[in-house]
Amino acid sequence: MVEQKNNIYIGIELGSTRIKTVAIDDNNRVLASGSFVWENKLIDGIWTYGMDEVKAGLKASYNALKRDYKEKTGNSLNSPSAIGISAMMHGYIALDEDDNLLVPFRTWRNTITEEAASKLSDLFDFNIPQRWTIAHLYEAMLKGEEHLKRVKKVFTLSSYVHYLLTGENVIGIGDASGMFPIDSSTYDWNKEYSTLFEKISKDMGYDFSLSSLFPRVLRAGENGGYLTKEGSRILSDEDTEVGIPFAPPEGDAGTGMVATNRVRVGGGNVSAGTSDFAMVVLSHMPGRHRELDMVTTPSGLPVAMVHCNNCTSDINFYISLFREFSRLIGSDIKDDEIFSLLYSSALNAEGKAGDYVSCNYYSGEGVTDFQRGIPLFLHSPSAPPSLSSFMRCHIYSALATLSLGLEVLRKENIEIKSLLGHGGYFKSESGIRTLSAAASTPVSVMETAGEGGAYGMAVLASFLINKGEMSLEDYLDQKVFSDAVIKTYMASDKEREDYAYFLSQYKKILSVERKTLEVF
Repeated sequence: MVEQKNNIYIGIELGSTRIKTVAIDDNNRVLASGSFVWENKLIDGIWTYGMDEVKAGLKASYNALKRDYKEKTGNSLNSPSAIGISAMMHGYIALDEDDNLLVPFRTWRNTITEEAASKLSDLFDFNIPQRWTIAHLYEAMLKGEEHLKRVKKVFTLSSYVHYLLTGENVIGIGDASGMFPIDSSTYDWNKEYSTLFEKISKDMGYDFSLSSLFPRVLRAGENGGYLTKEGSRILSDEDTEVGIPFAPPEGDAGTGMVATNRVRVGGGNVSAGTSDFAMVVLSHMPGRHRELDMVTTPSGLPVAMVHCNNCTSDINFYISLFREFSRLIGSDIKDDEIFSLLYSSALNAEGKAGDYVSCNYYSGEGVTDFQRGIPLFLHSPSAPPSLSSFMRCHIYSALATLSLGLEVLRKENIEIKSLLGHGGYFKSESGIRTLSAAASTPVSVMETAGEGGAYGMAVLASFLINKGEMSLEDYLDQKVFSDAVIKTYMASDKEREDYAYFLSQYKKILSVERKTLEVF
């Protein structure tokens, strides 16, 4: 192991469009950052990233961090106290006994496992989404893919990169929960489901043991290994000292929860932009629901995830029309001002919220079982023209599908004590108050944001070294976010009533959406 010469903690997150690296100090302040832009590619019908690009992007992002640190401090960064790897969850990376990649990396974006996901969901009586690793593995089995004869290890992206750098075949429990169901009482793969899967595997002629095929599951704060000499060469152009400890590799959902301090039971976070999703930490497991993905926090608490493909795209479409009109009349109003004015106008809407209603589907939507979408806008012929009502309609519509997923939790008697909103939708008060109305719970926003999931991973690296006897939940409250500036909003009774009526109308026009898709 290496002597800790400076208290610096590094988080690296391989996201869908960039690889982000962040360094923080003992006070969890960002010291420097670096990034590398990349895009997935569709090759032979598979959305993938090349493993050479994974390594090149990792090194480029890390080297950019080191340059930024050098410019800001005048010092070199060769011996951080701890490092952690995060990445997009789910997907399928299969290696043989010599660690050769057997098939191109199959990312979360692929929807090619419908049969496997359906059969596994029925077998376990537990919702298995198409993007989960086990669905990819079983789909390959159903198709009799040749590479399965040689597969010895199966990874997610975070656990694969961690393996490259440390030689340790481990995974953080949050990322693991997107591979295969987790038992939150044992903090390991669900034994009952593992036995069922291994039985059907044997019946199909495969000798798969998930305990040997998948990485070993670790919780936040457990040691994930140390940087090896080979890993140091992969990570940086310049020497980074061998022996630096690593936190367990985590998924982007878990690091997002850490970055927003929403890891306690009853708490949750909502990210809303082009798409939106809610993560709610549970006191107990609900029944099987297609609308819910069951994952965990980095400490192993069960989490219900409601993921929606459509959020603000339709709003952006209409705002682009207003932008074009402003140019036609010679206005030099800035884009940010257009957004601010139009979002704020929704707060002044009068009349019944359901007089204007829209369906914001640009693509398919799993929560409501749509394979594709087409945006719709309807209004009552008796409703007076009103820009504020028009904007209220579309701001409400952006969260409508998410509301339907949250309804499932309420029916399971799961209490949502608070939510933290992050993403472009929550830059205005109208967006924040709409989420509060939709979820019937207080919604908070942080005035100062970190660096997203990479920051959350850096905090997990710091937790590895500095946790003492503290739980992750207490560590975040007392050490990371004790001085955070947070604003909290609660929708009024009228706002909640307005949203409930709008949602009732929204549910009705889903039948119109289905009919429209038949002819359009």
